[in-house]
Amino acid sequence: MDPLLKQVGDLLLGAVPTMAIFLLLVALYSSLVGRPLRRALDQRRERTEGAILKARADVAAAEAKTQEYEQRLREARLAVFKAQEMRRQAAQKARAAAIAEARERTQQQVREARAAIEQDMAAARQSLQSDADRLASDIIRIILKPADVASAAGGA
Repeated sequence: MDPLLKQVGDLLLGAVPTMAIFLLLVALYSSLVGRPLRRALDQRRERTEGAILKARADVAAAEAKTQEYEQRLREARLAVFKAQEMRRQAAQKARAAAIAEARERTQQQVREARAAIEQDMAAARQSLQSDADRLASDIIRIILKPADVASAAGGA
C-alpha cells in the first residue's frame, strides 16, 4: 500500500499548482466578472421588481380612482333622482292646489248660481203671486161687473 499512497501523494502534489491556478481563476472571475454581473443582475431585478411594484401601485391607484368616480357618479345620480322627486312632489302639490282652488271656485259659482236661482224663483213666485192676485181681482171684477151692469140695467 505504500506505493499506492506514494502515487496518491504525487498526484496531490501535482494537483497543487492546478488547484492554485483554479483558485486564482475563481478569485479573478468573481472580482472581474462575478461581482459586476451580480450587481447588474441585482439592478435589473430591482428595476423589474420596482417596475412591477410601481405598476401594481398604479393599478391600485387607478382602481381607487375608479371606485371614487363610481361613488361620485352614484351620489350624482342619487342627487338627480332626489331633485326629480322633489320637482315631481312640488308639481303634484301645485296640481292638487290648483284642483282644490278650481273645485272651490266651482263650488262658489254653484252656490252663487243656486242663490241667484233662489232669488229668481222668489222673484218669480212674487211675480206669479202678484199676477195671480191681479188676475183674481180682474176675474172677480169681470164676474161682478156684469152683475153690476145687469142690476143697474134691471133697476133702471
